[in-house]
Amino acid sequence: MVEYDEFGPEKILEVYDSKTGMRGFTVIDNTALGPAKGGIRMTPSVSVDEVAKLARTMTWKCAMAELPFGGGKSGIIADDRAMDRDRKMEIVRAFAKAIKPICPSQYVAAPDMNTGEAEMAEFALANGRMNSATGKPATMCVRPGVKCGIPHEYGSTGYGVFHAAKVAAAHLKMGLKGLTVAIEGFGNVGTFAMKYLTESGAKVVGISDSKGTAYLPQGFDYNKMMEVKESQGTVAKYPGAKILDGPAVFELPADIVIPAAIPNSINEKNAGRIKAKIIIEAANIPMTPATEEKLHKAGILVVPDFVANAGGVISSYAEYVGKNPEQMLKLVEKKIVRNTKLVLEAAKKSKASPRAAGMDIAMRRVRDAMKKS
Repeated sequence: MVEYDEFGPEKILEVYDSKTGMRGFTVIDNTALGPAKGGIRMTPSVSVDEVAKLARTMTWKCAMAELPFGGGKSGIIADDRAMDRDRKMEIVRAFAKAIKPICPSQYVAAPDMNTGEAEMAEFALANGRMNSATGKPATMCVRPGVKCGIPHEYGSTGYGVFHAAKVAAAHLKMGLKGLTVAIEGFGNVGTFAMKYLTESGAKVVGISDSKGTAYLPQGFDYNKMMEVKESQGTVAKYPGAKILDGPAVFELPADIVIPAAIPNSINEKNAGRIKAKIIIEAANIPMTPATEEKLHKAGILVVPDFVANAGGVISSYAEYVGKNPEQMLKLVEKKIVRNTKLVLEAAKKSKASPRAAGMDIAMRRVRDAMKKS
């Protein structure tokens, strides 16, 4: 059930195309700061309720990152595993045409679950406006060298998560060098987070994917892990690693835990067994606010999702205004570092959780913009 309040959602558009069988929807949560920004997820079970919650998260994320975007999200009800590439692109094109009345004037699309740079290219072409979607291929330009795409494959979210972890460690008077890390999920976010963390001297001792958790107390070699994942299809094939079940990644003896996969992976069943001093939320909604509050009271520093994983939407903004990948990464670092420090210092001063402190900042920014509109 979609919940309505002073912030929104402002608009929910449901679309259907009888020719292709495409069914989808876009939730525009709030546009006080600018057009709603959010990805398109394609799953057989995606719902308006799910998308509305994610759209609200985007409202706070964009406000926290100080971007001229509001919050939005889209869903297409389809199983991409049950269709070939041509069929999938047909569905994406139909969706792009169906929401053209609100895109890009009120909503700007991006990749999400089961959509990537190829889908964003098809979406933009079908829409007819290059600024209707971000996360497009790097070769897709308005004209050569100008306003090219910046796909999420550049690792902007993982890079931001790394900087959030660095700030959080410094907040607790620790340096990253020598700290141990456990990462749930080894997709785009988890791989880049590991890359930058290991380059800074941290030891990634635990990594999970859908096949299980690999644990190696002395730490994994990043390049070797990438080779194993690519050749074997799972981190659980890493030579010499102890293999545990997937959820065990949260219970490992590590200084930092990074949930970077599915929602609600940290819950009432396993939260009490977490040994980490710091949790960096790389995934969207990896735990409920109530669980976060319990961990905060237990002395664990939790950097919330809308602060830590904003690298993706910052990258989207960089593409939207025509910056190149190098400029994008500098912007991600600048904004993630600034806002993580801001939230953690505000939380310390008010003795509130980082989520409560961050929400107070984000809500104030949106309310101020709503008063001016």
